[in-house]
Amino acid sequence: MSTVHDAVIVGAGFGGMGAAIALKRLGLDDLVILDRESDLGGTWHVNRYPGLAVDIPSATYSYSFEPNPYWSRLFAPGAELKRYARHVAEKYDLARHMRFDAVVDGATWQPEASTWLVRLAGGGSVEARYLLTATGFLSQPRMPDITGIDSFAGHVVHTTDWDDSYDFAGKRAAIIGTGATAVQLIPELAQQVSELTVYQRTPIWVSPKVDFGVPEVVQQLFASVPLSQRAARLVGTSVLEAMMVSGVLHYRRAKVINQLAERWCRAHLNRQVPDPALRRKLTPDYSFGCKRPTFSNDYFPTFNREHVHLETTSISHLDATGLVTSDGRRTDVDVLVLATGFNLWDVNFPAIEVIGKDGRNLGEWWRATRFQAYEGVSVPGFPNFISLNSPYSYSGLSYFTTIECQMRHMERLFTALRERGADTFEVTEQANDAFLARMRDLVGDSVFALGHCATANSYYFNQHDEATLLRPTSTVSALRAAGSFPLDAYAYA
Repeated sequence: MSTVHDAVIVGAGFGGMGAAIALKRLGLDDLVILDRESDLGGTWHVNRYPGLAVDIPSATYSYSFEPNPYWSRLFAPGAELKRYARHVAEKYDLARHMRFDAVVDGATWQPEASTWLVRLAGGGSVEARYLLTATGFLSQPRMPDITGIDSFAGHVVHTTDWDDSYDFAGKRAAIIGTGATAVQLIPELAQQVSELTVYQRTPIWVSPKVDFGVPEVVQQLFASVPLSQRAARLVGTSVLEAMMVSGVLHYRRAKVINQLAERWCRAHLNRQVPDPALRRKLTPDYSFGCKRPTFSNDYFPTFNREHVHLETTSISHLDATGLVTSDGRRTDVDVLVLATGFNLWDVNFPAIEVIGKDGRNLGEWWRATRFQAYEGVSVPGFPNFISLNSPYSYSGLSYFTTIECQMRHMERLFTALRERGADTFEVTEQANDAFLARMRDLVGDSVFALGHCATANSYYFNQHDEATLLRPTSTVSALRAAGSFPLDAYAYA
């Protein structure tokens, strides 16, 4: 007889660990956390490229119930996030539940047993009462669809699979992409290579990065007086809220905030790049917030260096020795770096095959209808299923706001399930439809509907040109809803 666990969680990053902590608080301790990687940490395990750091203040990028007073910088480097993940896993007794190098092929709801059967690549399966997917928003790398890329004879590295053994010193390098990852990586590469050509499809809004080392005396203050760190977290969250929620999601009523943010970024560019032609190439032609902005003090100045070249003409093809643009110009390189981001809407929603009631395939259903999830957590037709990286779930700019909203939702839902003596829960069609209608209405007030986003090439938009990733409310509203949603939004059995 197979063992039926309390829950299977797919993903051992911060989202999966947050879900596990929430379940353990509810008394569910027979958990299995599956991850395809060799260690915990999610994106902070996979990514290790030079310059990797959190792109919002570290005090806000952590669990509010488990603050880390010892961040070395305001924007902590990636290695510290990995250590923080390990600390959380050890403190909350999560490591014993984790199974690494466990690639999930798919999961199927078994109505007779009211359990989920999770299939593993290479054979084997795990059965549980509840299924929680925490595969992250940015987990499926996007490979560029460029003719001849397989014929390139030089070295190729994607930022999500960094090759630490490769020596960039003195090499001729090209990098494709200018998103948030590239903004961190390009200045670091430029210090090592003899020539660097940056291929840009879409420029990015970049604001100054007020970054500094956190003095030891401040770290000790945070450790001894936790209220002081909570105050720092509140300040950081408020700034992010003003930028993202007010200026982006409440664009109709707060357009001036969006415009001020855009002017702030333009002024930053103007101060750092004296060449007007280069400035024009680096200036976005879409509204601030259509694409995730970022912070940097050394990205723009890198393009002032003689050996760094910005190429904005589209790539025609690659051959064995280099890249050729659509106007026929070629650039021979030794190494090609792919900072081409992630594929969210084709393969990441969901990242595994999930089959619910009556054979409903979640990915196919989302694409045939609309991307939707009640309160960014649950989907009709999928009992005992929590989707942690869902449409309309991302709240604010810190992923941890999203995680803690979902943890609060789980606490309310599972408590109601227990009080009713029920074994299964499923969000009703009516509740889901009402939530979807509300979210679509609110998105109509955002920059995504009212701004100029056509040229942004933003992952906020799905293949139907709908902005369904971010929850179009304030983080305060999201947290309040997570703790007070109507319990009759779910059917219990």
